[in-house]
Amino acid sequence: MEQNISQRAVFVFFLVLFCIAIGLAGKLIAPFFSIIILGIVSTGIFNPIFHFFQKKMNPQFASVFTCVLIFFVVFIPVVFFVGVLSKEAFNLYVMAKDAVFSNQLKDLLENTKALERFNELLIRAGIEKTVTWDELINPISELGKFVGFSLFEQARFITSNVFNIVLYFCLMLIVVFYLLLDGNKLIKYMYDLSPLSDEHDAQLFEKFKDMAGAVLIGNGLGGLIQGVAGGVVFMGLGLNSPFLWGVIMGFLAFLPIVGIGIVLIPTAAILMLKTRVAAGVFVLVFYALLSWGIEYIFKPKVVGDRVSMHPLIVFFAIIGGLKTYGLLGIIYGPLIATGFLTLADIYFSSFQFMVEPGKTIKE
Repeated sequence: MEQNISQRAVFVFFLVLFCIAIGLAGKLIAPFFSIIILGIVSTGIFNPIFHFFQKKMNPQFASVFTCVLIFFVVFIPVVFFVGVLSKEAFNLYVMAKDAVFSNQLKDLLENTKALERFNELLIRAGIEKTVTWDELINPISELGKFVGFSLFEQARFITSNVFNIVLYFCLMLIVVFYLLLDGNKLIKYMYDLSPLSDEHDAQLFEKFKDMAGAVLIGNGLGGLIQGVAGGVVFMGLGLNSPFLWGVIMGFLAFLPIVGIGIVLIPTAAILMLKTRVAAGVFVLVFYALLSWGIEYIFKPKVVGDRVSMHPLIVFFAIIGGLKTYGLLGIIYGPLIATGFLTLADIYFSSFQFMVEPGKTIKE
């Protein structure tokens, strides 16, 4: 009996020390958490390329060539992308600040007499309050200022911290280099460290890997295609800031349910109000075909049926992720939601009967 008490005391003491060690280790890596997450996700994306190189050379050289490829495929385009984005975002902010766009839209809408008819309906309904175009358009102008200034500030921050960006990117490549070489050993170590069964550990790992692939490969490539195509259409129709709107549509494409329609549907309406009816119809048809093709042809081919998460959950996960973690919330949000849903499945299948003995195990 005394031996059991002694062993229990030693175990409690060990747990206290272990928790302290975990806290201190977490504090050490906290400044590099985003780098590590991006490195893990990038490793998952470029792992097939690493295996291709590995067939032709030793693993160290294969990992080096994969990291060099990541540098040229990701870093170089981002530098060009940020420079152009900064200029167009600042132009959008200036236009919104000077009320250029809002005045043009106000003049355009006043010719439709739509607001007069709407106010007449309000009067007939017994509502004395009349609505003016300024009340409707000012929020659009404020949104334009906010979006333009936010994007400009982000781009300016990146360009003014080039050394830090290069340093962080190089640190991410170091993470990728070693994960490509020793990723399987790290996974096995995490399995051994986890108190969960290997089956549950594998379930968590596979879900995270599938969701990371869905977000970055499926949504990322889908967003790139829709952003580029939307920017080309804007350029072809002679609309302002095609590159900027292409970038905005690329990010909006990550959102299920709404997507690039937030930009293209109002664009089609404005074109029709300008009596460019054919152009407006073209934009609507373009939006329908592009969104349908990406959602129902491209993404199922690329991602498959590995990730089953309700679009509403994905929508709020990305929105919440963006609000909490900034731009990286596009990745963090769905991953956090995946972790919660996977742990919930494990609870229902293996642990619910311990908490609620009267309930049967959920299959």
